[in-house]
Amino acid sequence: MSRRILVIDDEQGIRAALGQLLEYEGYEVHTVPNATDGIVEYQKWHPHLVFLDVKMAGMDGMEALKKIRELDPTATVVMISGHATIRTAVEATQLGAYEILEKPLDTDRILVMLRNALSHLDLKEENARLKQSIDAPFEMVGKTPVMRLLMEKIEKVAATPARVLITGENGTGKELVARALHRMSPRAEKPFVEVNCAAIPGELIESELFGHMKGSFTGAISDRAGKFEQANKGTLFLDEIGDMSLAAQAKVLRVLQDNVITRIGGAKPISVDVRVIAATNKTLENEIAAGKFREDLYYRLNVVPIHVPPIRERREDIPMLAQYFASTLSAREGIPPRTFTQDALERLTGLDWPGNVRELRNTVERLLILAPDSQISARDIDRLAGQRVLDDAGLATLTQCRTFEEFKDAAERAFLLNKLREFDWNVSETARAVEMPRSNLYKKIERYSLSREHT
Repeated sequence: MSRRILVIDDEQGIRAALGQLLEYEGYEVHTVPNATDGIVEYQKWHPHLVFLDVKMAGMDGMEALKKIRELDPTATVVMISGHATIRTAVEATQLGAYEILEKPLDTDRILVMLRNALSHLDLKEENARLKQSIDAPFEMVGKTPVMRLLMEKIEKVAATPARVLITGENGTGKELVARALHRMSPRAEKPFVEVNCAAIPGELIESELFGHMKGSFTGAISDRAGKFEQANKGTLFLDEIGDMSLAAQAKVLRVLQDNVITRIGGAKPISVDVRVIAATNKTLENEIAAGKFREDLYYRLNVVPIHVPPIRERREDIPMLAQYFASTLSAREGIPPRTFTQDALERLTGLDWPGNVRELRNTVERLLILAPDSQISARDIDRLAGQRVLDDAGLATLTQCRTFEEFKDAAERAFLLNKLREFDWNVSETARAVEMPRSNLYKKIERYSLSREHT
C-alpha cells in the first residue's frame, strides 16, 4: 500500500518541489495552500504523514498542528520553517510534531527523515496488529443453534486443562476455535504456539516439535528449542494432526504421557507443561483403520471432541459473516467501507461455499476491492462471486460432448477446478485431497489452462 503524504504550505514553489520529490519516491501526495484547507483534507484523506509550514496567512502552522493532533493524536506531522528558532522547535515538539525542518529544504535530509518516520509508523502499526490479535475478544460470528452450541461448549471446555480434538472441513474456522480455547483459559497470558503438521516435511517435524542440539544433523548449526518448549505453560495447537508421520506420533504420545521431551541429539530430558489442542479435517477413525494414525494417540488427544460445522449447516449466518468481514477487512486493509444490499446478502446466502468461511471471507475481500459502488449489489455478486455458479453450470453441457474422450476431459477439468476452489487454490492440499501427486496436478492445471478468478 502506497503511503499518503499531505503537504500544507502557502508557497507554491515548496508545494511543487516537495510534491515532485515525494511522487518520484513512490508516495501518494496531496498539496494544499493553507491550513484551513489542510485540516479539511486531513479529515477526508487520512494521510500517513503531513508536512506543515509554520508561517502562513490566516491560521498558522502551530495552530493547525494543534487542531490536527486533536483530530488524530497519532498524527505524524513534520513542521517546515524558513526561520525556525529554539523556541519554535520546543513549542512544536510540545504540541506533538515529529520533527522540524528548516528552509531551504535539503533533499537527503527529507528522505532520511521520511524513511525513519515511516519505519516508526510501520512498527506502531505492527504493534497494534499484534496487540489486537492478542487482546481481541472471544468473537465467533453466528447466531444459529449450531453456533450457539459450539460457543457454549468452548466456554465450558476452555477453563479446564482437558485436551481437545477439533474436527471440521477445510475453512470452517478450526484455528479460531483453538485460539478461543486458549484465550479463555487460565493459560491466556502464556504462549499460544501453532504447528501446521501438513506444511512441515516428515523428516523435519520432530526437530520442529522437540528441538535439536547443535551438530545433531546436517544444518543444525546451533541449539534450537522446539514448539513444545516454546509453548511451555501455554497452549500448543497441532493443526492437521492427521498428516503427522507415525514416528512423530509415537514421540508426541510419549510427551503427552510423561510431560517430558528430549531434543534431537540431546541426552537431557526437559519437563514441559503444555496444553495440547489438535485439529484435523480427516476422519481419524478411518486413518486408524488404514494404519496411518495411532489409536492410542487418538484417545489421548480426543478427551473433548469439538466439531466445527460447515457453512452449509449454518447458512442463516452468512449475511452476518459477510457484514462482519466487510467491516473488519475495511478497517484492517484501509479499503473504503462498503455495505451490502439486501438482495446481495440473499444472493450470497444462496451460493454454495465448498471452501466454507475461508472462501466467503476471500470473496468478501474481492468484492470490497472490485465492486464499483459504495453498496455491493446482487449484480456485483453475480459478476465477482457468482462466476463459480456460472462455470459449474457448464457441467450440464457434459452430455453434449461428441466422444467419450471429450467427456472424460471435460469432467476431469470440472472436477479439478471445483476441488482447487474448495481448497482456496492451495495445490498441495488439493493434491492430497484428490490423492494425486502434486506434480501431476500441476501438469493438469497447465493442460486444462485452469486459473484462479480475479475479476
